[in-house]
Amino acid sequence: MIELSSNISEYIKSIFGQEFFHKYEKFVKSKYPGIIRLSTQKEETELVISSLKNQGIELKKIDAVPNAFIITKGKDLVGKTIEHLLGKYYIQSLSSMIPPLVLNPSKDNLVLDLCAAPGSKTTQLAELMDYQGTLYANEPSLNRVKALVHNLDKMNTLNMSVIKEKGELLSKQFPEYFDKILVDAPCSALGVVQKKQEVSNWWNSKSVEKISSLQLKILISAIKMVKVGGEIVYSTCTLTIEENEMIIDKVISKYPVELIDFEINLPHKNGFVKIANNKFDESLIKTKRILPWEIQSEGFFIAKLKKVEFTDAPKPFKKLMPKKKLIVEANDKKIKKYIEDLSDYFGIDLNIFKQYKFLINERDINFTNVDSCDYDPNYFLRIGTKFGIIDKNNLIKLNSHAAQIIGKYATKNIFNIKNDIELKTYFSGGSVLTNSEKKGQKIVKYNGLFLGTGVIINNQLKSQFPRSKRTGAISIV
Repeated sequence: MIELSSNISEYIKSIFGQEFFHKYEKFVKSKYPGIIRLSTQKEETELVISSLKNQGIELKKIDAVPNAFIITKGKDLVGKTIEHLLGKYYIQSLSSMIPPLVLNPSKDNLVLDLCAAPGSKTTQLAELMDYQGTLYANEPSLNRVKALVHNLDKMNTLNMSVIKEKGELLSKQFPEYFDKILVDAPCSALGVVQKKQEVSNWWNSKSVEKISSLQLKILISAIKMVKVGGEIVYSTCTLTIEENEMIIDKVISKYPVELIDFEINLPHKNGFVKIANNKFDESLIKTKRILPWEIQSEGFFIAKLKKVEFTDAPKPFKKLMPKKKLIVEANDKKIKKYIEDLSDYFGIDLNIFKQYKFLINERDINFTNVDSCDYDPNYFLRIGTKFGIIDKNNLIKLNSHAAQIIGKYATKNIFNIKNDIELKTYFSGGSVLTNSEKKGQKIVKYNGLFLGTGVIINNQLKSQFPRSKRTGAISIV
């Protein structure tokens, strides 16, 4: 059971009152239901729901939030399914799904997720854009970037490119560049104490002051990066006024942005205009607070801003990058030979590859959607997802991530996993016995799902499933 620190308890009581504190304390000690966001195309949704039911997982649709489902049975199994491993759904709190929906990007927008890791909202933004257009995801921490890239790959997010930079500095690289920006800012996490018990150990007024200072810098950077007429959604998973209303009140008083009203179809309160000894601009009534006990999810604050005038362009920030990356389309001579080889080998129509651009980085090749906006590829830590690698014989080997995306177009050199034992062997990186004498790389398939690639040598299919995703803990029914 979580014991709230005196620092948290005293803050909540002093700002929001005793009744609010009792509700907060009761909720922190409770358990809220598991939620998933289905990320499949509409025609696959029923298949996934049916498959999960066969595996002992039952779902109930949340009508107020697209693609959101409560896990009514089998919560302990939901992280162990094939569908989860292949990115058919994402385990995500209900509150966390709201900021991307409020931003509501389209494939025609240039979009930035400024504080992206671990990628729950970023992958949701990609889905809202139909995996088209341009989505940049920024994260300054290398360890958190690893989690972001892992989820990018798992969810097969083609239209996302990763930047590793301090958010408060990024405006020097992209002045008035984006149509829409999500600022899901780092915060003191009072809305998620229920699942992050360590917050109670370090939370104090000084930590809030330090975090709010960073939040303000990051939001100002976002204001400088968005175009006139563009929109910013600012959100946190904390309850303090210092990290929410105070931040918004400061930026609307000093920068050319105004608050936009918006609706969410979940219980919520308007942001504060006056509380305790604090008084804010009247327009802050357009902000929203989600109280965790009202929806059995995390506590959140959300504000939507529109830029109404130009801001002064910051002094350009020149970051020296090694000039070794190149982006080309499928008909470019630098990639064309490899594309034709794959087309012939797997029986994939050449026109399919025209949907993508290809990032060449020495022998490694990534791919992204063809309508993504061009920018210096050397600035990004990662563009799109993995496509393949050129071997020592100058032949291309298809990556498992690419096979999951384009496998449905293949007409030959497909290996079908026959049973559960073979499936677990494949996912754990082992070798599956086969009677096939036809050597070479195969696209691996099981029960209608494209899993990745493998290579047949000596009557064995050696798994090429990505090491970062290998597991023996798959629930199979």
